[in-house]
Amino acid sequence: PLEFEPQSTTALILEQRPGNLPAKSEEEAQRHQQEYQEMVAGARRREVKEAQRRKRKLKERHRREESISHAINTWTAHILPRWDQMKCTRRVRELWWHGLPPSVRGRVWSLAIGNDLNITPELYDIFLCRVKDRWRCSSETSSVNDSESDGGASLADRESSLDLIKLDISRTFPSLFIFQKVPFNQTLSPHPVNQTLSPPPVQGMSFMAAVLLLNLEEGQAFITFTNLLNKPCQVTFFRVDHQLMLKYFAAFEVFFEENLPRLFRHFLANSLTPDLYLIDWIFTLYSKALPLDVACRVWDVFCRDGEESLFRTALGLLRLYQDVLLQMDFIHMAQFLTRLPPDLPPHLLFSSMASTPMVCSAGRWAQVFSSLMKDGYKEPEKNGSPALRS
Repeated sequence: PLEFEPQSTTALILEQRPGNLPAKSEEEAQRHQQEYQEMVAGARRREVKEAQRRKRKLKERHRREESISHAINTWTAHILPRWDQMKCTRRVRELWWHGLPPSVRGRVWSLAIGNDLNITPELYDIFLCRVKDRWRCSSETSSVNDSESDGGASLADRESSLDLIKLDISRTFPSLFIFQKVPFNQTLSPHPVNQTLSPPPVQGMSFMAAVLLLNLEEGQAFITFTNLLNKPCQVTFFRVDHQLMLKYFAAFEVFFEENLPRLFRHFLANSLTPDLYLIDWIFTLYSKALPLDVACRVWDVFCRDGEESLFRTALGLLRLYQDVLLQMDFIHMAQFLTRLPPDLPPHLLFSSMASTPMVCSAGRWAQVFSSLMKDGYKEPEKNGSPALRS
């Protein structure tokens, strides 16, 4: 064992050796002194860099907080009180693109989506009572009167639907741990939107309901959700209208081919069709595919631009990961697109979307889709894609 223990690492460099060991030569002592000075200088440089990094991070945080505070004031004091006059102005649309402040997000979504169905708070209360009764009855072991006004569904069908709803809820934003048990599980479970539309429930619907419940109070979330599902694109995917879905896919591929020709040909060569990834993205408004904060930004743009933005988001994702996808085969591309990276940077996605304007040689999205609705589409040949009729 050693007869001494150095008090610090500097002892091995600067101090003289014990008497029972040969003394350092002058050259060795100078070398050790120089090494020590270099170590200290390196440590100081690292400390300075770390201090500068912390300062930049703190400054950026303050800048973001000031920006959010200013945006909140702008929305609450100037835009929302004059919503109908301000919503289409260039200034508001630019603010909208950069993301809504969380404190006003739900209100803006609600106003943008509207209430064409004229659902009143009283009607919501009726639905809520009916659903809570059904939910309570499903948990009891005693027999349930099968003659309740449930649209003719059998007791077994109702119980099966409720079980599917419970399972879907337990899988909703699992990383947040708020819809698995209490407190929000009890809010999301008996929510009318999950049961009053048409059984069986559509898998993934709970993600959309959850996003709204995180940004709106329950009654307004229900009103907004039912009106959201009444939009033409959402109705198409919710009802699985195959013919109309094919038209949406055909319109998407027109812009896909023009904006990302290399990737389009790669998908075509590997027979990767839009239905394999777009259905889940479009139906849930990306709330299942993207991190929650990114999904909310996508919802912001959807409420601004409508269904066109959903396909622009898809093209933005494909553009963002184009280099990765070009190296993959069918199986790996399908797996990648159904499980996007959880650390997807929102600024890169929206930069990619900004580089993908929904304008092509055939016109804007509305024009292309209108042409498909009017003239239809021709079935692709082998390994072909839907295309506009000439």
